[in-house]
Amino acid sequence: MGADDPDPSIGPRHEVRIRPFEMAQAPVTNKQYRACVDAGGCSRVEPSGPWFDGDYQPVVNISWEEAKAFSRWAGGRLPTEAEWEYAARGGGHEQKYPWGDEAATCERAVMGDCGYEPTAPVCSKPAGNTRQGLCDMAGNVWEWVQDSYHASYVGAPADGSAWEDAGSVRVIRGSPWYNTAENVRSVNRGAGPPGGRGGLVGFRPARRLR
Repeated sequence: MGADDPDPSIGPRHEVRIRPFEMAQAPVTNKQYRACVDAGGCSRVEPSGPWFDGDYQPVVNISWEEAKAFSRWAGGRLPTEAEWEYAARGGGHEQKYPWGDEAATCERAVMGDCGYEPTAPVCSKPAGNTRQGLCDMAGNVWEWVQDSYHASYVGAPADGSAWEDAGSVRVIRGSPWYNTAENVRSVNRGAGPPGGRGGLVGFRPARRLR
């Protein structure tokens, strides 16, 4: 996990053991989130505008707590940061992107180099899928995970569990629609306040297998 890189926030490179888990194929869509609202499991969120509100575009303008609430309603939870990166590297392989080491292109990711300003419908770039079939692990939206944000991986747990001892700021993983090709690597990470909202951050649930 991580990389020995000039950016200290994605290092140091270290070994993590991951227990078996499942992850949603794609970021949660507006249509899926509305189903949770209609069922009483989620709070309604403010519309993000017509560029973001298509049924099959990823839901955005979502806080970390709202992402957790949907994940519970769907029978899961937010993934840990280690699980997210394991999935984004095609099952923990030594590769730069979800699809492998080939360069990020407009056929593989929803990103700024390709003229995107809003998000795109999920799974619209199948050439960028992981070998397990996960969509949009690079580009389209950042994604909330369970962990608190730490400035590096020094002291991170080695068992794949969430690291939650550094205050309320939470980790976001992946990359949003405005990032350029050099910024959609699977090791990318960022941070946001749990109540933060905007047109850049979505999420996908996970659950551990028994």
